[in-house]
This record gives sequence, structure tokens and C-alpha cells, in this order.
Amino acid sequence: MGSMPYRIDTHSHFLPPAYRQACIENGHANPDGMPYLPEWSPEAHLALMDKLSIRKSILSISSPGTHLVANDPALAARVTRECNEYAAGLKRRMPDRFGYFASLPVPDVEICLEEIRRASEEGCDGFVIMSNGHGVYPGDSSLDPVFDELNRRKAVLFFHPTTPTCPCSPQALEAGEKPIKAAPLASKYPNPMTEFFFDTARIVTNLFLSGTIKRCPDIKFIFPHCGGAMPPMLSRFTGFSTLVPGPWTGVAEQEAREAFMRQVWFDVAGFPFPGQLKGLMEAGATSSRLLYGSDYPFTKAEGVEMLAGKMDEGVQGMFGKDEVERIYHGNAEKLFS
Repeated sequence: MGSMPYRIDTHSHFLPPAYRQACIENGHANPDGMPYLPEWSPEAHLALMDKLSIRKSILSISSPGTHLVANDPALAARVTRECNEYAAGLKRRMPDRFGYFASLPVPDVEICLEEIRRASEEGCDGFVIMSNGHGVYPGDSSLDPVFDELNRRKAVLFFHPTTPTCPCSPQALEAGEKPIKAAPLASKYPNPMTEFFFDTARIVTNLFLSGTIKRCPDIKFIFPHCGGAMPPMLSRFTGFSTLVPGPWTGVAEQEAREAFMRQVWFDVAGFPFPGQLKGLMEAGATSSRLLYGSDYPFTKAEGVEMLAGKMDEGVQGMFGKDEVERIYHGNAEKLFS
């Protein structure tokens, strides 16, 4: 891998000790049906980065996020603050190696707004929101104040998938409905295997059809895992929205493709080769909108190394030298400049 460009990793995770313990104590010892909650340390992360020529990692909290228990805002506020403070301290100590996306614990709007202010003062590189917060999905009108504030700040906003959850509206929650997991194959397969991709498609669809992307032109959106299951759905959800009347904003496919070029990036964490990345390119992404991602430590070190090797092979078959440079580090450097 020595002949390939260095990498900037925009999809990698951290689990500070207090967060890991909070997950275990609040029902997330096996998040999303995974067989383990990984161990993590800055030292182990740096060792992997050095081995794979990853110059810098932009850290984030993965699923289940920092809002661990529905209707427990005090816990969400504490866990979120602890994680964001930890990441800020790590960046202060090693600014050339680590940046971070500050966690926003949707659906609690007031805590999110306070964290946007505090984390911005602490030097975060952007923010991370789960694909849903106990059944409230980005694009829901209840979250408009959060998105409006991020737009005002011209923020970078990274989404991470989590287990799909119903009821999918604040009104249902207010009526007393309890959030339940909506993953029918969870008894057989961990949710990251399939459900994460579907929930990513839901947020892309909802952000467009709610008008949020058009209303917030200054947010720089990062969608994970090549957009999940969104690419083959693009023509369908845009075409349906313009042909069938309903309580949504009609979005032409060309309008969505133009947004991809204006304010949307996609990371290539996971298994982009041999086929997934080609589907994303057909949906309108270009090499200037792609970002490297390792998904460490939820993808273990040996898996990160294996996938990095497959990516080295795959990009050389699809892109020219300058494009590979952009994907591996140039796009991230421009985005975070």
C-alpha cells in the first residue's frame, strides 16, 4: 500500500471509557445486535493509522449514539457532554492526527442546540446525528431548529445509521406510543448488515422530501456507506414525489443530483467494491464527492486492512491518479479547510 496516497479517515469511531460503560449499563452491550461492543484506545487507533497511511481521523460516536434511553434527557445530556469533551481534549492534544464530529442527541432539540454552541466553541470539525432518534427521523419538522442552526453556522453534518425505530413521529410519541425497534430480520442478522442501509435511504429521502436540504443550502451533508440503499431508489422517490400529490415537497431527480454536487458528500466505508460504488456513481456522485472511511473499531483492525487493500485495487480500476488523490485525502482536506 506504500505506493497509494495517504488517507484522511472521515468515518471512524471512538469509545471513551465513560461512554462504553454507559452503553453497557443502559442496554447497549451488544449494540444493534452486534456480538460485541469494541474496545478502543487512542494508542491502538494511532497504530492502525500509521500502518495504513491514515494521516488523520475524524472521530465520531457510532450507533446507538449518545441518547441511549428514550425519554431520559438527563442521561442524554450527560453522555453527550462527556463524549464531546473527551473528543475536544483529544483533538487539542493531537490536532494533526484527530478531529471529531460532535454528537447531537436527537430528538432532544434543546440539548442539541446547547451542544452545537459548546462544541463549536471547543473546536469540533462538524456534527454527527444518528439516522433516527428513538423514532424521530432527520427531516421531521420537530428538528427544524437544529437544522436551521447548523445551516446558520455553515456546518458539516455527518449521519450515522442506527436501528430503524417506530413510531416515526413526535406526535405518536406525545400520544404515549413507546418507541420499538422496526427490524424484522434482527433475530437472524445484526442490523448493520442490512437495516443500516435502509435507514440511510430513509434519511436521504426524508431530507429531500421534507424540503430540509433545499431550506438549508449551507449545511454540508455527509451520507455514510456510499448512501446505503439510496442509489437505486433515487429515481423512484423523486419521480413518485413529483407525480403523486401528497404532504411532501416534490423533488425532481435532476434537483437531487444537483444537490449531490453542491452540498452532499458520501463516504466509502464498508464494502464499496465491486458493485456498490458503481451504483452511487450512476446516481450522480462524482470522485470529487467521495471520502475515505474505515469504520474502525466496529470494523476490526484486520478488517480495515483487508478493505483498504480491496479499495486500493478497486479505485485504480475506476479512477485516474488525480481522482484517487481526491478520494483518499484531497476532498476531505477541502471540505474541512
